[in-house]
Amino acid sequence: MSERSTFTWPVRVYYEDTDAGGVVYHGNYLKFCERARTEWLRSMGFEQTDLRAQHGLVFVIRSAALQYLRPAKFNDELRVLARIVKLGRSAFEFEQEIWRNEEKLVTAHIVVVCVTAEGFRPVAIPEHIRSKIQEFA
Repeated sequence: MSERSTFTWPVRVYYEDTDAGGVVYHGNYLKFCERARTEWLRSMGFEQTDLRAQHGLVFVIRSAALQYLRPAKFNDELRVLARIVKLGRSAFEFEQEIWRNEEKLVTAHIVVVCVTAEGFRPVAIPEHIRSKIQEFA
């Protein structure tokens, strides 16, 4: 991933994230990716609660595809990377990676859609948000 356009968020693996073998449960990698995307939005000045309250919109996941390369374990310090690879009218696509030191553990392709908070119908990403996203892309 290009460093200039990549957002990085640290995550520590807690006991609650693991299975009986001390390995991160596969579904929790999606949570780690979600945290990074939420913090990415926050870093641009957008709180998801404010987007809903002030603009009547929310961002939802349309699709997620993950590849598990190596397991993360209890107490690991991870880096979750997020990079925009495509920006459409109402959707954008992320490439995400999860790393432990210099070892890539997971790759993910996530499609996020902007929808109305009430009916969950796709809607155009507001221009002030789009312009910030384009700066990051």
